[in-house]
Amino acid sequence: MPDPLFSAEALRARFEGDRAMTIGFEEELMLLDPASFDLVPEAPAALTAVEGDERFKLELPAAQLEIVTPPRASVREAAARLAEARQALAHALDGSHRLAGAGVHPFAAGLGELNSTPRYDRTAREYGEVARLQLVFGLHVHVGVGGADRALHVFNALRSHLPEIAALAANAPFYGGRDSGLASVRPKLSELLPRQGVPPALHSWEALAAAFDWGARSERFDARQWWWEARLHPVHGTIEIRVPDTQVTVADTAAIGAVVHSLIHQLCARYDAGEALPVADTWRIEENRWSACRYGADGRLADLATGETQTTRERIEALLDSLEPSAAALDCSSELSSARALLGAPGASRQREVAGRVGMRGLGEWLADSFAPSSVSGAKSHG
Repeated sequence: MPDPLFSAEALRARFEGDRAMTIGFEEELMLLDPASFDLVPEAPAALTAVEGDERFKLELPAAQLEIVTPPRASVREAAARLAEARQALAHALDGSHRLAGAGVHPFAAGLGELNSTPRYDRTAREYGEVARLQLVFGLHVHVGVGGADRALHVFNALRSHLPEIAALAANAPFYGGRDSGLASVRPKLSELLPRQGVPPALHSWEALAAAFDWGARSERFDARQWWWEARLHPVHGTIEIRVPDTQVTVADTAAIGAVVHSLIHQLCARYDAGEALPVADTWRIEENRWSACRYGADGRLADLATGETQTTRERIEALLDSLEPSAAALDCSSELSSARALLGAPGASRQREVAGRVGMRGLGEWLADSFAPSSVSGAKSHG
């Protein structure tokens, strides 16, 4: 039956409040064998090393651990908490396992084992082998907006920028030991499940509540399984961007976080000034989303109104230029500068370069060695 926690009134109330412009990260991590650097389905055992620490959680794949940071006022603070959590987890594992960040493991077998909880067991029964194919690792950025109507309008406009964020964050070129030909193969695996990709626009809280109501009545999904690449989080009351791949380093995560934080700040300012924020057709955004998946920063993106194209790098550079005032207001100008460095050396390109030098196992080792940097500040990670 429908859950009253997700009625239109309850959802609206969750987005009202004083959490405007907070930011937090959720980061899905690969758990690796320390000798082979392959995935190992031992997350429940590994989690006992940090038992009781609420920063660390299980997810559906048994070879995945998740770090969750609390909401913070700035990207710098959130990234510092993430760096502390990465280092604490690596220290607690004490060499029994290694950890790494990327959207997909470069050479692991495609079918993975799943964790067993009542919730995950239901997922496994419903989706079968498709669930076992979900060896995917994403970065989720949560931003508090403060104001239900504001959040709704900003969310709808933000959808148009998912391709730029995805292109900048693309970090999954390999699958099963082969180059996939994509900058990120992760979304193609995720799309085997429903409710993936670019989300539909939502023109009222009643519309979102009705979607959750339909999911409950049909027994197809609950509110927490609204898995789109961006969503109005029904529990946390945040705008959640789920389109980025997990990044190799905390510095890269901070760069992506600065883009997301600044973009939402800019859209909020435009909404507050009375501007009618544009709401693009989902299918047009999906065309650009494909280019981001296929080519990353090396593709072309189309203007959503006219169809005219420009290089993805030019589009992202223009976006970063426009975000500088918001970044200054949020005290994340240095992290936004790191996004320019990431654009010059994207994760997918760096992985291909490393694999060309040292092979697949060497790439796995490089990802593990890059996992817990001593600094979160910028361009050191781009070498």
